[in-house]
Amino acid sequence: MAGARNFLHEDAVIFNKPKNRRKAEGKKFSFNTALLARFGIAAVALAALAFAGTLALGALDQNITQVSVAGRFQRVSPGEVEQAVKARVREIGLVSVDLAAVQRAVEQLPWVDSATVERQWPRALNIRVVEQVAAARWGANGLLNTRGELFISEARHIPPELPRLSGPQGSEAEVARRYLAAQSQITEAGMRLTAVRLDARGAWEFDLDNGITVRLGRRQVDERFSRFIQAGMGQIAAHATDINYIDMRYTNGFAIGWRTGGQRVATGAAEEDNSDG
Repeated sequence: MAGARNFLHEDAVIFNKPKNRRKAEGKKFSFNTALLARFGIAAVALAALAFAGTLALGALDQNITQVSVAGRFQRVSPGEVEQAVKARVREIGLVSVDLAAVQRAVEQLPWVDSATVERQWPRALNIRVVEQVAAARWGANGLLNTRGELFISEARHIPPELPRLSGPQGSEAEVARRYLAAQSQITEAGMRLTAVRLDARGAWEFDLDNGITVRLGRRQVDERFSRFIQAGMGQIAAHATDINYIDMRYTNGFAIGWRTGGQRVATGAAEEDNSDG
């Protein structure tokens, strides 16, 4: 009997092992089902939010029906800006419109320096335009702005008061910088620059509003200009109506060309630097 009890006890132990394993497996399956259910609910919620967002975006993306243009206009017509914009936004919604593309279209118009474009709900665009400021004439019909950029190469109207700058292609900014730097000092002396020229060899000269030409050459241009301000301006003040040109292409002085002909080297001038132009 003792052996039978031992047998039955052992058999019961063996029988209970697979039973416990089935219970554990059942619990594991139940946990996975709950986790998948949670993921499913989250996915449905996200899809619902995305659908609602799409509906809201579609409701906001109404066709643009109004373009408002603002700025101080002298050379640019607000109507031109409006037409350029309408060509870009026809049948386009306020949400889907490419603001950068509209801005580029406006800035391509003559005399437009910069533009900003903003949405105004529910169906309008607001555009603010800043016009170019012409600082000088370039060549025959070009115009430079205050940054020395050639913004119009064939202008139909050129303000007569603008100075005329010229130089090799690509030298616009360099010539403009030279003009702006010189003009500030010339103005202090009560005169005005009417022209600045840079030739193909790199030689500089400029004209004053009294008809006098100042030749600076290719070398030591800044030093020669400073010498002109310090000494040459005094000669102009004393003999403005008689002087045709002032030649600063000397090592430490300058020469004066008279309207009646002839040339005089100012006191203290050295020999002309013949290697310069």
